[in-house]
Amino acid sequence: MSNNIPDNSIIMGIDPGTNIMGFGIIKIHGNNMQLIDLVEYKLPTKDDHSVKLSKIFKKTSELIKSYSPDLIAIEAPFFGKNVQSMLKLGRAQGVSIAAALNSDIPITEYSPKKIKMAITGNGNSSKEQVAKMLKSMLKIKELPKNLDSTDGLAAAVCHFFNFDNDKQKKKYSNWSSFINKNPDKIV
Repeated sequence: MSNNIPDNSIIMGIDPGTNIMGFGIIKIHGNNMQLIDLVEYKLPTKDDHSVKLSKIFKKTSELIKSYSPDLIAIEAPFFGKNVQSMLKLGRAQGVSIAAALNSDIPITEYSPKKIKMAITGNGNSSKEQVAKMLKSMLKIKELPKNLDSTDGLAAAVCHFFNFDNDKQKKKYSNWSSFINKNPDKIV
């Protein structure tokens, strides 16, 4: 595998959610990855959606400050049947993207299928299959109870595997690039 990620780079992966946010942080050593941390952030279910978005922004910003990632990868919302759930998930993703852009960290978006394909070779893998493959790849002793942090980790590992492959991914390095690539999101 050949990628151009500089040695000792830190990649943070984010699995956006409105109940649980998942974060996985890896460090790159040549063509190898080292697990730095898995973080699951549980949001209070009683909170108003706007309060949750504020907490997501603050927690993402706090983790960015703590781990100083060089790159961030985020899972794109999947298209489900429940439009309200998808809208809320998209807002959580947007707030996470804003936190990365606010810290001037390049962020790349991957579809859930692309992430699963990168980890297991099957775009239809279950969360459990992805987590077990990551456990093996990164020598994780024990998987977390919820698999949101391993989903975040999967986004980071996917980015490591696909760093030079610009097909089918969206990159944002600042607000201008986000706006240019998403003119439909401007009111």
